[in-house]
Parts: sequence; C-alpha cells; structure tokens
Amino acid sequence: MRKKSSSLSLLKLLPGLFRLSCKHPVLLLIVLGLGLGGYGYEVKIARPALLYQGAPQSLDAKNSDTWFRILRNHGFILGYSDLRGNPLWVEYALTPEANTPSLKRPNRFETDWRSINRVSHNSYQNSGYDRGHMAPNYAISHLYGRAGQADSFLMTNITPQKPKLNQQLWRHLEETEIKHFTQNFGKVWVITGPIFSGTVERLSSDWRVEIPDAFYKIYITEAAPGKPPVALAFLVPQTVNGKESLAQFVTSIDNIEAQTGIDFFAELDDRIEAHLEAAIEPMPWNLQAVSKLPPHH
Repeated sequence: MRKKSSSLSLLKLLPGLFRLSCKHPVLLLIVLGLGLGGYGYEVKIARPALLYQGAPQSLDAKNSDTWFRILRNHGFILGYSDLRGNPLWVEYALTPEANTPSLKRPNRFETDWRSINRVSHNSYQNSGYDRGHMAPNYAISHLYGRAGQADSFLMTNITPQKPKLNQQLWRHLEETEIKHFTQNFGKVWVITGPIFSGTVERLSSDWRVEIPDAFYKIYITEAAPGKPPVALAFLVPQTVNGKESLAQFVTSIDNIEAQTGIDFFAELDDRIEAHLEAAIEPMPWNLQAVSKLPPHH
C-alpha cells in the first residue's frame, strides 16, 4: 500500500527549507540539481519505457475535457483527468503469461495520493456501477508482481462500468489479450480507456466521477525488420448484455481518436501511422477463434 503524503506537513516544511537555502545557497543548488535530475529521469527514461511510440496527446489543447496528468505506476502508465474522475488512457505492455501463482485480490481500492479530487473506494458505493480496472488486475499481477497489483487497485486506474460489461465481456477481452494475443505475437502493447459522449452524467454516489458511455482498447505489436506493426481496436458500449462476440466491437483507431479527442502513437512514421489507424484488420489476431470463448480467471 502506498503511503499518503501530508500536504499540511509539506506546507510547514517549506518555510524552513527556504530559510536554510538562504543561509546555504550551495545546498539550494544541490537540491535544484537533484530535482532537475529526477525530472529528467522521469520524462526521458522512466516514462518512455512504459510507452510505445510516445505518450498520447490531446488533439485540442484548449479542450479541458481531454486534459490529463501522466502518472507512472509499476507495469503501467496513465493519463488521469481530475475533472472527470477517470483515467482518459492507460497503457501497458503484455508478454506471454509467466508461470507464477495468482496473488490474493485486495479487498479494497485505494485513493491515489497523487489525485487532486480524492476519489475513494466508497465513491462507487451503491452507485449501480462496478469499479472497472483499466490496467487489469490479473495480467498486471502476473507480469509485474504485488507492486503492480497494488497500483492497479489505485482509484486513478478505475472507471465506472456496468456489471454486465465489467464482469463478462470486458473480462473476456482482458483474458483474450493475455492468453491469446501474446501467444500469437509475443509482446503486445495495450492502450485502453473510457469514451464520453452526449450529456454529462456523474455517479449518484459521488459527483466527482463522470460516467463513460463506452470503452476502448487498442492493441499494437512492435515493428521488426521486414515486419511492420499490426493493430487491433475495440469500442465497447456500456449497454452490452455481456455475452456478445468480441468481433462485433472491432473498429479503427481513427474512430477512437475522433471520439476521445486523443492522438495515439504520435512518434510513429506518418505513413505507417496513417495506415494502422485507418485499417480494420482482425485477421492477423485470429479473433474469430477466441471471440466467443468464456473467460476463466
């Protein structure tokens, strides 16, 4: 469990640090150097390791609905909207499932100390919506261990999902990506998140959390010599009955970008990006073979 920082203690500490830096300017330079070094490590090394072809970007910087702060976790990274109480995108890499024992599922979700809106486990209480993982507990815990699992239970990784979606179709998709897509391709990158459209609706139990109308998942493989990347995208509405075939929700990345206002894979070669994002090509993913298989985990 993460330790929660105390804003009050920090405010009390700042005046003392200021007085100390005035007396010892060399110390101030050292602290500034360490701070800049830490920021450089975060932006140039730590974050890029968890991103494929650059971080997602807002298509319209003036649109506050697409504003997000990037939060790095164990095994995944996300763009969190404090205004909407949702992650707008979550990205993680999957490899074939390791033969590791399943970890016990935590009993509660935790408020992320980095969030401004302080959404909590109880924010969803009696709302009629499940706490829907974006970075999935099963895959993250098996590939990235207990630290990854703990981070997947932070509320910044959670969004409201109707029970039939969360417990059936979405669960099926999460199992398909770790048990089948990685068997076909080895390493697969995943970007997922909510889609909002129409009238703004918020949880009856907590106005800070906006309710999405649908959800997306984008899968993409890494390019290799003579082998360009391939991609697959899904757009799944909240209104599913949970038993539908996955194949009926296949869409293009272009469609997801249009509906989210977010640009993905900005660092890809423009010609490759244009083809990948416009194409709807489920065949390489052998989707028909797994589209109706029931989930097991």
